[in-house]
Amino acid sequence: MGNQVDKLSHLSYAEVPTVDPNGVDTEDGPRIGVSYIFSNDDDELEDGNPVDGTEKDQNQEEKHYDQRDEVECAVYNRDECIYEKVVKSADLEAYSPENLLNKCKPGDLVEFVATGKYPHWAVYVGDFQVVHLHRSEVKNSFLTDASQGRRCRIVNELYKYKPLGSDMVVQNAMEQVGLKDRELSWRNSECFAAWCRFGKREFKMGGEIRIGKQPYRLKICLSDKHSHVLEFQSLEDMIMEKRRNDHLGRTAVLQELASHLNSVGEIKSDPGAERCPV
Repeated sequence: MGNQVDKLSHLSYAEVPTVDPNGVDTEDGPRIGVSYIFSNDDDELEDGNPVDGTEKDQNQEEKHYDQRDEVECAVYNRDECIYEKVVKSADLEAYSPENLLNKCKPGDLVEFVATGKYPHWAVYVGDFQVVHLHRSEVKNSFLTDASQGRRCRIVNELYKYKPLGSDMVVQNAMEQVGLKDRELSWRNSECFAAWCRFGKREFKMGGEIRIGKQPYRLKICLSDKHSHVLEFQSLEDMIMEKRRNDHLGRTAVLQELASHLNSVGEIKSDPGAERCPV
């Protein structure tokens, strides 16, 4: 099959492996996890033309963004927290592309955000430019063009892995420019940008073998005392689900989870469970 992939719509939460809604896993046996192995680059699901910087169209108009609709979550690899997004954090303030340019340094990870859209990630390489995976091709674009009207922010601290040196991050990104379709090793822009910065094979397609108990847990924060946990066998599968939640937004995710949880039993708070980040 190689790297040729086809689209697969996501299963409902009733079909996603979950653990205790309070974050306490009481089952020792292995589970069969949801796999996105046949899913494609989610940028292809968005409307609009390829980013080439040659013209301004409706995609360059500023898109709506409401930080209150972002989904707070944390990701664990077994007991280690490897990702955490706290919406109220000052580090997650989003800026216009023009204002962000004054803050960017080569090697920074940039996330473009808009309500109801998949987040788009890129690597800032200097000279007002980024390298990013967009519509199944790695491209070198001006940051203002890559934004397509979205607000943006630096997200170096979301993943907790030790980063490579900035020169190596830029080199990793620039060496991939021009790769497309079957030449690609990343499922989406986030996996590509994170691989450039951290160099971990887990961000690549097929970087991990999907066998045995799921080592990755995605903890979705419903409130200060309530959370819901999903399990995955690979980091890329977890990222695909996390990005789907980002696309839906907090309100829709909570409604979807409530529908599922009501069918399996009322969610309860656990005084001894770890609280969601605030």
